[in-house]
Amino acid sequence: MRGHANSAFALPGGKSSTTMAKSKIETSAPSPPSLAADEFQLYDLRVEVVCPPGQRIMCGAKPGDCFELRGEMLHLPPGQGFSIYSLGALLPLLAAKQRPTARADWMSTDSIIACPDPECPSQFRIVRRGLRTFKHSDTTKVPIPE
Repeated sequence: MRGHANSAFALPGGKSSTTMAKSKIETSAPSPPSLAADEFQLYDLRVEVVCPPGQRIMCGAKPGDCFELRGEMLHLPPGQGFSIYSLGALLPLLAAKQRPTARADWMSTDSIIACPDPECPSQFRIVRRGLRTFKHSDTTKVPIPE
């Protein structure tokens, strides 16, 4: 296991995925020259609970629990909850996981995150989905520096 066992960011060893009305979704990353000077891309993410069979889960998660992050909007399936402590541990990683990274970057390859409760054996799999393209001016009032 990489990191500290009690850390919210501990990763198991080995490899294991504002307003958005004007955004568009692509299934593969275009080459950077195809983006306009005022555009950037983020991956949509799906976070899935991975529970070992027969183990007691302490964070309230159940196998199959999930949520999706589309741009900055978090979407839970109807009637499903998600632990705020688990979410708090995942949030710092989600913004980084949304951004395109180099193929050899660990953020591109590692996708399993340990539950923040050191006594809970559940894990969370972060899966990158399609890329969404945003216009800078649709997401902030701060101008792009010249």
